[in-house]
Amino acid sequence: MASLKDMRVRIASTKATQKITKAMQMVAASKLRRAQTAAEAARPYAQKMDAVISNIAAAAAGSPGAPALLAGTGRDQVHLLLVCTGERGLSGAFNSAIVRLARERALSLMNQGKEVKFFCVGRKGYEQLRRTFEKQIVEHLDLRGVRQLGFVNAEDIAKKVLARFEAGEFDVCTLFYSQFKSVIAQIPTAQQIIPLVVEGEASNGSASAYEYEPEEDEILTRLLPRNLAVQIFRALLENNASFYGAQMSAMDNATRNAGEMIRKQTLVYNRTRQAQITKELIEIISGAEAV
Repeated sequence: MASLKDMRVRIASTKATQKITKAMQMVAASKLRRAQTAAEAARPYAQKMDAVISNIAAAAAGSPGAPALLAGTGRDQVHLLLVCTGERGLSGAFNSAIVRLARERALSLMNQGKEVKFFCVGRKGYEQLRRTFEKQIVEHLDLRGVRQLGFVNAEDIAKKVLARFEAGEFDVCTLFYSQFKSVIAQIPTAQQIIPLVVEGEASNGSASAYEYEPEEDEILTRLLPRNLAVQIFRALLENNASFYGAQMSAMDNATRNAGEMIRKQTLVYNRTRQAQITKELIEIISGAEAV
């Protein structure tokens, strides 16, 4: 059995850990509010951009001059998985949930005979995927030095992806990130961004009510690269809010668990101390009676 001194050290260590997790929970809570506001503010713009492009794409359907970002390469052999995760841990299953979704998609594609490549944004996802797919990771972008995410960060990623697409390195690109719902709910999401998946605007005939100047193909040529950056920016903001929500929840659980451990350790310490005092009293009384 551990000595009373060892027990005191263990209790003090657990209390110190509890203070750290409590502080991290409060920091995550303060940063979550700003991150959540930014993520929610980006959603309407990204959704409207999708709607506008869907409308224009419906009008340009079947056009031989449709941009490759919309029409694709005509093949479905090489897939680029753009996996966005966090730079830090201590956030529960936030990072591993995104990686798990990407890994499942990669294995499914490989079983179909497809070639899979990875573009990792974030240190944690890169570290996990490197264990299994090291040779298939074609690029890794670290955002640890970025204090506040901006559209310029998304543009940089979009330019790198576009350069690889124009070089013919892949046919399909899928974006992986975590959509923020609440502090306790973050949803790992896969979104195909190249070629763009056009939602149901084409089927309702609304596109025919508009005339475009310049031509639809020219508008799409300008809008599609920007839309790519917009969707990536939205994913980064959603990830940022999801990270702080997951970290806040994880640190709250850790703080509660530390409190429970302290309670149990203190109980064992008091019982051990009481038993030791009782034993010493018995020895003293026995010695006195012997005299």
